[in-house]
Amino acid sequence: MNDFILFGISVTLGFLAWGALCYSYIWPRVKVYPISEAARPLLYLNLFRFAGASFLIPGVAGPRLPGDFAAPGAYGDLIAVALAWAALGLRRRSAGIAALWVFNIWGTGDLLFAFYKGLFDPDFHPADLGATFYIPTVYVPLLLCAHFMIFLMLLRPASKSISAQ
Repeated sequence: MNDFILFGISVTLGFLAWGALCYSYIWPRVKVYPISEAARPLLYLNLFRFAGASFLIPGVAGPRLPGDFAAPGAYGDLIAVALAWAALGLRRRSAGIAALWVFNIWGTGDLLFAFYKGLFDPDFHPADLGATFYIPTVYVPLLLCAHFMIFLMLLRPASKSISAQ
């Protein structure tokens, strides 16, 4: 079977699995808290995005992984880690919501750009990911689900949390 088809199936199954878990278990538990508390576990998930730097490590990523894919993915993830730390540190301060917006827009854009590069870069082939194959198939779907939940929190009225009751 074509590596793009297997890759697509793997990404789809990752989204289905994480989407079901987030919908059934994570969202019902976090949505009732004020955003400063609700976003915290979702930000913690993003602290592990340093794994994206493995796209730059020979022997972990395949030798033919295009640098145009690897470098933005790796450095974008490292910036997202720094922004997640900043959002965690500022979450109870007046700049907390702004930091969460910046983190969430950057983090989502970084992941969507990597998918775009993977879909439209003629030099990209999923087999070139090597051992990093698990990042876009297992970890990225979880991260995008987390970003989606944070956007829901940022856009909901404040009266939808426990703190307003």
